[in-house]
Amino acid sequence: MAMAETPTTPETAEAPVARRRSTTTDIALIAAFAALISACAYVGAIPVGGAGVPITLQTFGVMLAGCVLGPVRGFLAVSLYLLLGIIGLPVFAEHSSGLGVFSGPSAGYLYGFPVAAALAGFLVKYVARERRTRALWVFVCSLAGSVLVIHPLGILGMKLYFDVSWHDAFTYDTPFWIGDILKTTLVALIAAEVFRAFPWMQRVDS
Repeated sequence: MAMAETPTTPETAEAPVARRRSTTTDIALIAAFAALISACAYVGAIPVGGAGVPITLQTFGVMLAGCVLGPVRGFLAVSLYLLLGIIGLPVFAEHSSGLGVFSGPSAGYLYGFPVAAALAGFLVKYVARERRTRALWVFVCSLAGSVLVIHPLGILGMKLYFDVSWHDAFTYDTPFWIGDILKTTLVALIAAEVFRAFPWMQRVDS
């Protein structure tokens, strides 16, 4: 006895095409933000504090990727950026690259980047939700990723690398705070505008 075939409707026929288009868009966005973070690493690169870790716009690109793309795509974009540096492309601060950077004074910050992007993206998507078009909400979510992940891991990395006290490591990190507030403000303003213009940027499945 032949089994009845499931009728094909225009909606079911277009579903695979829509999924392929969605996947292509995701890949393009991940690659674009990885390139943006790479470009941001070249801006500034001014060594500050006792640790000599340079100030760049890296964290701006990292947090913008998380806030705009969401937790998964944001994490993947930052991870792709780190992978590009690991394989030898000079995309880290001061045109550096390679695995050696991950055992240097700035290693803690690098390890924290993808986690911070994922956390900020999660907060924007599931806490701010429809309020993500308001810059203040995005600012709080982005700042949380920086304060709860990037700075603690950066301090830990410098403590271990320089073999200093927690107080000294915190002192090394202090000069970055003012810059991070300014960069977080810029992230919030840009992300809020992006969400107003492109509300699909954070889909439920991103």
